[in-house]
Amino acid sequence: MRIDYAIEHPVALHAAFDVEGFTVLLGASGEGKSMLLRAIAGLIPAKGEPFGGMPAQDRAVGYLPQGYALFPHLNAWQNVAFALRGPQRREHASQLLERVHMADLAERYPSTLSGGQQQRVALARALARRPQLLLLDEPTSALDPVTRDDVIAELIAEVHDFGIPALAVSHDPHLAAVADRLVLMHARRIIQIGTPESVYANPVSGAAARLLGYRNVHRGYIEGTASAPRLMWPDGGMSFPINSHAAIGAQVDWMIDPAAIRIVDARDTLSDVIPASTEVRHVNGRITQLGLRCGLGRLWVTVPEGIQLPESLALHLSPEAIRCWTRDI
Repeated sequence: MRIDYAIEHPVALHAAFDVEGFTVLLGASGEGKSMLLRAIAGLIPAKGEPFGGMPAQDRAVGYLPQGYALFPHLNAWQNVAFALRGPQRREHASQLLERVHMADLAERYPSTLSGGQQQRVALARALARRPQLLLLDEPTSALDPVTRDDVIAELIAEVHDFGIPALAVSHDPHLAAVADRLVLMHARRIIQIGTPESVYANPVSGAAARLLGYRNVHRGYIEGTASAPRLMWPDGGMSFPINSHAAIGAQVDWMIDPAAIRIVDARDTLSDVIPASTEVRHVNGRITQLGLRCGLGRLWVTVPEGIQLPESLALHLSPEAIRCWTRDI
């Protein structure tokens, strides 16, 4: 389904992209993502397709607002039945709860349900309208990190089972990584579209890399000469060689994979090393990353298993490992 909407108030925004399967629109807070969903649902004035010009109540849209907005005084089946009409409301609501694996909790009230359970009830209520498009506003915001991945997997499986295209807006890279289609928004415009595999492999800019959750994305500028360019990192207080075709003096965003940074002994007589001190240690299973203070900046470094760290740390950044994008000032 093609989405093409222009909003003028309260902020100017234009977004055009295709929704295929479970599509995630990833952007930072304040970009207007939730506003776009409300425009598609007909809750704020906007021009666009589909559903342009139709009253909100006539739009074939299922809408899950942030926090799910379940009625606290209604139990699960009553929340779902609220969107239904006719004498078979309870039976139809029960069928929908069965499909989202919530039939056994039909009599429970929202305050007694977990975040994931509330999400399923809200999904059933949204599907009760027989929508052509499902809209989800920050569907992971109310979930704790321990249960988030399982709830996301269940949500996507249910969306696929119903066969309805879904558009989820989020600032969570974990949700973006499991989408069928990924759309990136920055500065209230679409900057990249593709499968998660293609977008994660080739972010088009430093802004895109930051949205995707990459570490070690920094700002700098190119100095030196055309034959021997160097990347100046102001926060780190030093420059180092780089393979880049950017013009001398160009403002850039740059990134390096934590696993591509080499830890060396600061007492060795190596050139172009960055003095560093340990700020934080992050252990995730068998992988350890160090957050190292470098001047006013920080670099994350993956520590190979079994390595003995020197007493005096320094870092060496291979020019071939640095990705660089020219940045608009």
